[in-house]
Amino acid sequence: MKFNAGRMTSRVWLGAVFAFLYLPILTLIVLSFNDSAMVTSWGGWSLRWYEGLAEDVEIINGFKLSLQIAFLTACASVILGTLAALALTRFKRFHGRTFFVGMLSSPLVMPEVIIGLSLLLMLVSVQRTLGFPDRGLMTILFGHALLGMAYATVVVQSRLQEMNPQLEEAAQDLGCRPWQVFFLVTLPLIAQAIGSAFLLTFTLSLDDVVLSAFLSGPGSTTMPIVIFSRARLGLSPSVNTVATLTVAVVSLGVIVASVWMARAQRRRTQEMARAFREHDA
Repeated sequence: MKFNAGRMTSRVWLGAVFAFLYLPILTLIVLSFNDSAMVTSWGGWSLRWYEGLAEDVEIINGFKLSLQIAFLTACASVILGTLAALALTRFKRFHGRTFFVGMLSSPLVMPEVIIGLSLLLMLVSVQRTLGFPDRGLMTILFGHALLGMAYATVVVQSRLQEMNPQLEEAAQDLGCRPWQVFFLVTLPLIAQAIGSAFLLTFTLSLDDVVLSAFLSGPGSTTMPIVIFSRARLGLSPSVNTVATLTVAVVSLGVIVASVWMARAQRRRTQEMARAFREHDA
């Protein structure tokens, strides 16, 4: 067999990249089962930190709040991002388009510290004037949705640009109203992009620290803030335990969504092939 130096180099490089990305996570997972209270020394396998996690009220409340905010953020980001993507792809020219694109893109390139500080100043001014909203779940949701909408718009817009517009035109020629075209034709075709945007914005919201730190208030501490505050006092296996559970939840969600999208795509391909066969017959 002829030795291929280029292929071997690419495989080694790819393996090094994967090791750089995932070895720290694997190490964290292993250390979450460490019996010793010191992370730097191995004391044997144990579930003591997982058992103690059930009594950690601060972590449990933070995890529940983070999941709630992440789900609401993903829903809001997907809805707003899809509407923005439809506006940009269906209407090539309208008054204020350049400003609209710039405002959508600015959260992607602007530091989160600036976004968090500006939102904090604005919300404090609004709260002093109107009496609401208090700093907590709602204010964190505003900040996360602002950031998530920008990512969701990019993902959905890329799918809309690749979609064949003749499919929507054919549905309109057959008598479908605009809302029927969207729900019966457009939405199924961009469902995978919407699912990807949902997972992306959910993950971004779940692990966000900067915006949450600026916009949270008393009694609304999210899980990343709890982990960050505890890590500053010294590494603890309890932090590794929470991180391991978070990785498990996110991985499970990604696997379930991937299987669902793969089945939906396979079913859609089969339906299109069946329609072509019936048309040819």
